[in-house]
Amino acid sequence: MCCLSHLKGIRNCYRKLSWFSLTHHKIAMPKKSKGAPVKRPGSDEEQLHPKQSRIDSPLCFDSPASLFESLILPMRTEEFFRDYWEKKPLHLQRTDPQMASYYQSLFQVSDLQSLSSQGLEYYRDVNVVRCVSGKKKVLNKEGNVKSTVLHKNLVQNKATIQFHQPQRFKDELWRIQEKLECFFGALVGSNVYITPEESQGLPAHYDDVEVFILQLEGQKQWRLYNPTVPLAAEYSVESEDKIGSPTHSILLKAGDLLYFPRGTIHQANTPAGVDHSTHLTLSTYQRTSWGDLLLDTFPSVLSNRSKTDVSLREGMPRRFLLDINDDLDTRRKLASYLRCLADEMDGGKQEVHSTHMKRDFIINRLPPYCHQDLLTPSGRVPALEDTVCLKFKDHMLITIEPSPRTTDEATEQVVFVLHSLKNQRERHMMGASDDEEVEQDMSTGLQFPLSHFPALRQLQQVDQMPVNQLQLSTQEDKLSLVLALWSESLLTVL
Repeated sequence: MCCLSHLKGIRNCYRKLSWFSLTHHKIAMPKKSKGAPVKRPGSDEEQLHPKQSRIDSPLCFDSPASLFESLILPMRTEEFFRDYWEKKPLHLQRTDPQMASYYQSLFQVSDLQSLSSQGLEYYRDVNVVRCVSGKKKVLNKEGNVKSTVLHKNLVQNKATIQFHQPQRFKDELWRIQEKLECFFGALVGSNVYITPEESQGLPAHYDDVEVFILQLEGQKQWRLYNPTVPLAAEYSVESEDKIGSPTHSILLKAGDLLYFPRGTIHQANTPAGVDHSTHLTLSTYQRTSWGDLLLDTFPSVLSNRSKTDVSLREGMPRRFLLDINDDLDTRRKLASYLRCLADEMDGGKQEVHSTHMKRDFIINRLPPYCHQDLLTPSGRVPALEDTVCLKFKDHMLITIEPSPRTTDEATEQVVFVLHSLKNQRERHMMGASDDEEVEQDMSTGLQFPLSHFPALRQLQQVDQMPVNQLQLSTQEDKLSLVLALWSESLLTVL
């Protein structure tokens, strides 16, 4: 039988991760701030035990797939991805008063007063903007946000209040976005826009994200235009004389949902007779294209091939870097190398690993929406005779990478188990300094010898596994593996 004393050596046996910081951009990211993260109201106990929404949710949280399907009802998921995803806009009109009430509970204009007391800052947490003559005018102040000033901007200046990443404060949005990140396998950010009557916050523009608009309060008139850059990879403002006539003119009412692909040019205003409009923008799939995957995987594929193909290690022609180099022989030479790599990948001779994109997703995504403390292991300590199972599989990633301690003499491959259980909800989608990213890397998972990979895959692929049946050579290795996972709250005893 094992006991708690066995855990003392776990941290020494399996080192915490510590590698270079990542540079991928985050969805709809505001300016970085050196200030401390915004604190949510309530005690530490309340933060570890989020309260359910007081309004019954019409959404189904049984699984990531059921959550998404309930979000786009009456549309079916298969139909949505076949006919609309990355192709064309979709407007879902809702007449159910329960849906409208639930949407309003997610965020409403009256929330600004209580949230403003939480140390919000302009630029980092809130932008005050207005579209004037086709251009964005920023009306931000310096320092902390005051609710009275925000109200004045809404009423007197006809300005739009843009609230960055409200899931940091609103539990139900945390719950929704965490499930959507599991469904898409990509970061999901959000912004709230509150716009007064007969006003527009932003000029016509397109984004580099897939957009889901939830109309929370009031109404908003949307005008959509054909993309000038389909599936755009960056944000850009487009002038009125270039975009032509709208392809869609849509009035969103409370409870409605609007989807449009990245690159879709759009602008929106609150119509006359409507006191104000509040809508939530859910955005995802930023830099998640095939091109991004190639950029992520190709350097390692080429590096691995160069180790076994001497022709890739031969020197370039003399003075190559001084010449124009746009000659036919050079292009043919490079093309032949690419074809050879493609053939080997197609034939399964070259392994393809997406390391940086996966790691970036895991260390920057939301932690699980959970009613218990995830930082302390719970339940009985596992023993050799126990049957165990992994927890939070959607929040875990197993990769094989070079060891950070690799020397010049040898390249040691090791297994990393990365997870998001210790991610800070308050920092979600808010950017980080280099020091903060390194600190986050160091606390995001465990490192194991390469020999542990088959056993980890066993645990990942089945619902339950007897410890003594793990594919490891010694009983000590089996016990140490499950103890390490249990200590990170990634494993439980059945």
